Amino acid sequence: MSVNISCLSSSIQHVYGAQHPPFDPLLHGTLIKPGSKPPTTPVKLKKVSTFQEFESNTSDAWDPGDDDDELLAIAAENLNTEVVMETAHKVIQNHSKLQEQHKFLEEHLQEEKQVESAELTSVACGDNRLVKSVSEGHTSSSSGNASENSSMQRSQSLPQTSTPPLVSGMADFNTSVTPALTEREASRLDKFKQLLAGPNTDLEELRKLSWSGIPKRVRPIAWKLLSGYLPANVDRRESTLQRKRKEYFAFVEQYYDSRNDESHQDTYRQIHIDIPRMSPEVLRLQPKVTEIFERILFIWAIRHPASGYVQGINDLVTPFFVVFVCEYIEEEEVENFDVSSLPEEVLQNIEADSYWCMSKLLDGIQDNYTFAQPGIQKKVKMLEELVSRIDEQVHRHLDQHEVKYLQFAFRWMNNLLMREVPLRCTIRLWDTYQSEPEGFSHFHLYVCAAFLVRWRKEILEEKDFQELLIFLQNLPTAHWGNEEVSVLLAEAYRLKFAFADAPNHYKK
Repeated sequence: MSVNISCLSSSIQHVYGAQHPPFDPLLHGTLIKPGSKPPTTPVKLKKVSTFQEFESNTSDAWDPGDDDDELLAIAAENLNTEVVMETAHKVIQNHSKLQEQHKFLEEHLQEEKQVESAELTSVACGDNRLVKSVSEGHTSSSSGNASENSSMQRSQSLPQTSTPPLVSGMADFNTSVTPALTEREASRLDKFKQLLAGPNTDLEELRKLSWSGIPKRVRPIAWKLLSGYLPANVDRRESTLQRKRKEYFAFVEQYYDSRNDESHQDTYRQIHIDIPRMSPEVLRLQPKVTEIFERILFIWAIRHPASGYVQGINDLVTPFFVVFVCEYIEEEEVENFDVSSLPEEVLQNIEADSYWCMSKLLDGIQDNYTFAQPGIQKKVKMLEELVSRIDEQVHRHLDQHEVKYLQFAFRWMNNLLMREVPLRCTIRLWDTYQSEPEGFSHFHLYVCAAFLVRWRKEILEEKDFQELLIFLQNLPTAHWGNEEVSVLLAEAYRLKFAFADAPNHYKK
């Protein structure tokens, strides 16, 4: 029996996008040309012919602490698909075991802390004295340090720089809140430093090293290089930054006042409405952040009349903005940092850099945001056909309950999963997307497929259309971190390896 989605409860969200397509994309035919192949990273390796040799090359492929030099080259090898899939399954199982071990250790440490806290409380009561608990002591200390750091930042004017200041004691954005780096993290950071220290950065090596995540300290410069915003030559970077920042603010001076013109009022009004909907909440509610985002989005819309502003583009500014703020501060929780405390010159640098890097990203997926958003329509159709081959049971279950992929996956494509996972996970995903050939336009498809199948147990347990759709629109990922993203990317890479060069997999 057909069910009209408009009759559902208000908890089911509308498809997030500026335009609802006037045609049914599901009626269109196969969207991948037979014989077409995505670009692969041309790295030469010795031929891998046995399972043991292949396993030795890939068993730690998605471990963020180990050497990743041969990871991307695997896609170029002519290997038996069964070998690839068996090895990838083993990698994922290993990650799951590590995750369980970490959880056990965390629970054990938590129990010890509770015992210690109880002992301290007991001593305090016995002596009839007021003693702060361990947690209170840490909180007070952290608050004091944050206040000192904030006042220091306000009193200092930071100069323009093409490379991020490497401040001692900063933790990796993907790891725990503990400032000290582990041995593995320190080793990876050294590899990045060595690679970035030369007169010309080898971008191919940077991509391979970045696939498994980029340390927070070097992420700003790495993203600028990977996006094509900065040149590989060190001597040219400072002049490039100065020129591009000057160019951006020339656009602001030329176009921004026209936001009040009748022809542009609708665009500016929509931007103004969308920014408060963004994530994270604390960051988006800061007036200074709102002002910066409005300028970035309006200038981009004016300079790209073929698409103009479309809902969803606003979300794509946030990861760049947050990463580039981290270039100048030591705060662990950037979402809670008062952006207005930064010097105006620094804020201008962050704004211009965010604009140009977002523009580079959108250059590769602009058909997602032209009239009727054909790029997204195609990707959703490709996802449907891919899932029907990967997990026929899940696909059939969705079909039986009349759940259309557009009803949940449109937003996955439109916002690059930013509404589905925490910001820390988005930033980690983007490390890999910028390392992959056509990461945002092509690899994202396999990440979405892996993401959907990740919830197969919960999906198959739901027997009601409304409950199934509500679940798919509100997936429980709030606790996700680096481990979950690593497993997701591992599975996506396995799917890409098995399906990307096999057009027949997309044919009914």
